[in-house]
Amino acid sequence: MITIESIEKRLKEKGLKLTNQRRAIIEVLFENKDNFLTAEEIFLKSKEKCPQTNFSTIYRNLEILIKLNIIHRTNIKNNTSIFELIQNDSHHHHIICKKCGKTEFINFCPLDKILSEVNKKNFILTDHKFELYGYCDKCKKIKVANKLP
Repeated sequence: MITIESIEKRLKEKGLKLTNQRRAIIEVLFENKDNFLTAEEIFLKSKEKCPQTNFSTIYRNLEILIKLNIIHRTNIKNNTSIFELIQNDSHHHHIICKKCGKTEFINFCPLDKILSEVNKKNFILTDHKFELYGYCDKCKKIKVANKLP
């Protein structure tokens, strides 16, 4: 299980400190570990904990946390990104509503079926994402009622 202490250790291994702003961001992610947050939501919640936090600090730190495999970014409607804390025991993928951006976990990974083909190409796989886009139940009903494409 991932902890703030394990994240701090990972940061130190990379020569990075757990600054007050970084700690606030990580605390916000932990407090919302079962939810997806936009950068703006992370900013607003982090600012409550550490008032000197600014928006550029949020973006810089989100990029660092992505590179360290601590958080995951998913792109939703209108090129908006949402972020979630990576929890060791929760390998999962997402279904994403194209209209409202609602995002849910799916506990299915097609990688096993694809891996043999990847290996035939003499390719080293380091990461993967599997995201399905469509319409949630609420938006699907609106589309049908309005006869939209």
